[in-house]
Amino acid sequence: MKQVAFKMQLLPEYAEEYQKRHAAIWPELVDLLHQSGISDYHIFHDPDTHELFATYVLADDQKVDQLAQETVMKKWWAYMKDIMETHADDSPISKPLEPVFYMK
Repeated sequence: MKQVAFKMQLLPEYAEEYQKRHAAIWPELVDLLHQSGISDYHIFHDPDTHELFATYVLADDQKVDQLAQETVMKKWWAYMKDIMETHADDSPISKPLEPVFYMK
């Protein structure tokens, strides 16, 4: 098990829409994430910078690497591309964060 953290950039004025879309996240996407070894997924929003900070627990690195090939993942990215910074393939631009401290 591994804790993963990263940040993404929401476009200004889309915080409410971002929350709305995630409140109605597609069950097939949730199933895919679980099947890929992802659990305890959290996303936080900084209203001053519009940055999104995300964390999740990952059980299997190899399964998560295949997410980009999945149809439902591609559809979700296309659905979200109008409200956040994305790559040409519609995947969100994300920056991995390095762990520096952990307290149990």
